[in-house]
Amino acid sequence: MAIRMPRIIQARKILKRSLSNGSTTPASMDIPKGYFAIYVGEQEKKRFVVSVSLLSEPTFQELLHQAEEEYGYNHPMGRLTIPCSEDVFTDLASPLGAF
Repeated sequence: MAIRMPRIIQARKILKRSLSNGSTTPASMDIPKGYFAIYVGEQEKKRFVVSVSLLSEPTFQELLHQAEEEYGYNHPMGRLTIPCSEDVFTDLASPLGAF
């Protein structure tokens, strides 16, 4: 099984930028170690706290690539946002043990 290192590196860059843009607020402090927050939705965004192990999954990496194409690395809200419906995201992430 080959691991696509460039995608993992891109995912880490997105995560680092997302975390560095936000301030330490009560919302960001409730994330356990080994997890990160992402926002999912096409119009209304819902916050999910998911395991960092999701970063190595090819299907999640594809979602990150779509987010990069849609928002770039300099997202105006300063957070990691995935441009898909909540249903699609939960269907994809639940079997991977992301929650």
